[in-house]
Amino acid sequence: MEFRKRWTQGRRVRCHSTASVPQFTNSPTMIVMVGLPARGKTYISKKLTRYLNWIGVTTKVFNVGQYRRDATRSYNSFEFFRPDNEEAMKIRKSCAIAALKDVCDYFTRELGQVVVFDATNTTLERREVILGFAEENGYKVFFVESICDDLEIIAQNIKQVKLSSPDYKDCDKEEAVADFLKRIECYKMTYIPLDDNKDRNLSYIKIFNVGSRYLVNRVQDHIQSRIVYYLMNIHVTPRSIYLSRHGESELNLSGRIGGDSGLSPRGAKFASALGTYMRGQCISDLKVWTSHMKRTIQTAEALGVPYEQWKALNEIDAGVCEDMTYEEIQEHYPEEFALRDQDKYRYRYPKGESYEDLVQRLEPVIMELERQENVLVICHQAVMRCLLAYFLNKTAHELPYLKCPLHTVLKLTPVAYGCKVESVFLNVEAVNTHRDKPVNVDVDREPAEALETVPDHI
Repeated sequence: MEFRKRWTQGRRVRCHSTASVPQFTNSPTMIVMVGLPARGKTYISKKLTRYLNWIGVTTKVFNVGQYRRDATRSYNSFEFFRPDNEEAMKIRKSCAIAALKDVCDYFTRELGQVVVFDATNTTLERREVILGFAEENGYKVFFVESICDDLEIIAQNIKQVKLSSPDYKDCDKEEAVADFLKRIECYKMTYIPLDDNKDRNLSYIKIFNVGSRYLVNRVQDHIQSRIVYYLMNIHVTPRSIYLSRHGESELNLSGRIGGDSGLSPRGAKFASALGTYMRGQCISDLKVWTSHMKRTIQTAEALGVPYEQWKALNEIDAGVCEDMTYEEIQEHYPEEFALRDQDKYRYRYPKGESYEDLVQRLEPVIMELERQENVLVICHQAVMRCLLAYFLNKTAHELPYLKCPLHTVLKLTPVAYGCKVESVFLNVEAVNTHRDKPVNVDVDREPAEALETVPDHI
């Protein structure tokens, strides 16, 4: 592997290759939400932003409702949203303009690549303002319209999300529901959906009844294609995703990374305990996924149910450092050891992978997890960190240091705007494989400083 070195603030760092990471050099993109209240626009906005940031596309949500709350600092009943309330209409328009100015700042000062403009944007006038702003600044626009006429879905959204909104803080629930329904009626008075003929030159996706049907028009580029593919895979069916590492392996006992060893006696005991735990969850349609490596397959075998092997779930490739202990890496490759500590997410092992590479490899797994209902993923430490970072919206800086201990199951349950996590230790002891970032990450550090956070092993 060829690489260049430079000195930055007295520290030698590697100039990493980004060949495996999506590079979007075209104009910044505005994803503009469209739709009546309680149609899942904010849910889509947050989820899409989480996905794009996870794959390395810097993205931020701008929620115009929050601008309105900041501007009024008072309870806004449905009267505020009447189209004939001229004073309120001026406030709402000024809030949209303020949000657009902040969008411009984000693209120019923070070098963002994508923004999600989360608002109803239900009138032609508002969408024309946004299109004019985008054209003036050289931004691409992709509309995402959520259309829902299923009264049960709307009622559930109001109950689960809108009643907890700052708009209805300390309000009686029944009164809040009644007020919100009247707010929806106010928007209906001026709502003009995207028109398949008049708007045929615009780029957009229409989502009907949270994914029962889609209509896609004029996808312009790769990033819009990725957005469409993602939105067509997500669903809101209640389910749980279980993440677990394999049982303790023989190489775990000796503190060696990578490799393809089998389970230790305690690892086999955990596999049995995992089967007991999962049977206790009483899930009739559970799917089980493993990597192609022995330790995950042996763990799954103990469950006594069919399982599917994914090569994409294999542990991060440590290249020339496979099967080595941290002490051996420090001894033979001290500079590499330090460079990895300086930027663990982007550092690529010689002839191996980085966490950044791993995220790209795992994207098909995430897509399939979004499509499925109840799944148990039996994987590895680095892989589990990447998957967990997606569901918990963790940054690239946080991802490589997420704690994913052996013999512990993480039960993830998607909720309105995030994910509930339950950590379950199955009472089978195992070695600790977590290594925190040391204080000193300089190339010229002493070996003891490099190894200060290495966990104990045999």
